[in-house]
Amino acid sequence: MPTLAALADAYLWLKAVHIVAVVAWMAGLLYLPRLFVYHAGIDPTSEASALFKVMERRLLRAIMNPAMIATWLLGCLMVLAEPGWLRDGWFHAKLAMVIAMTGMHMGMARWRRDFERNANARSGRFYRIANEVPTVLLIGVVILVVLKPF
Repeated sequence: MPTLAALADAYLWLKAVHIVAVVAWMAGLLYLPRLFVYHAGIDPTSEASALFKVMERRLLRAIMNPAMIATWLLGCLMVLAEPGWLRDGWFHAKLAMVIAMTGMHMGMARWRRDFERNANARSGRFYRIANEVPTVLLIGVVILVVLKPF
């Protein structure tokens, strides 16, 4: 386990890689529900549906899951390097939003499994609305991290 001094020395590297992980995770959180919008409108036994299933599975497993794990791991290491954040209200609000993003991620994983089993019961409209949630959360997180308003 790295020492606190080593974490503090590596802080800018942790932050840079954390930002890259967040960007990759957000790309998936924004793109996967868009795939669901299109997938919801086609015959579940069609070739197009089979292609969507592959695209959705690969996006979730190869990009989104590793990016989410890296985001959380690097974020936790940054908190260890800067433990003073634990006293700040903005940090608690940001953490709540990241937990909500993680909940969205888990919901999307469940929805993907529904499509995989040809058991999707949701409309394209549902996924269009769901697609907006990560955007709103991202805006909130960025404002909190940059402005630290409280």
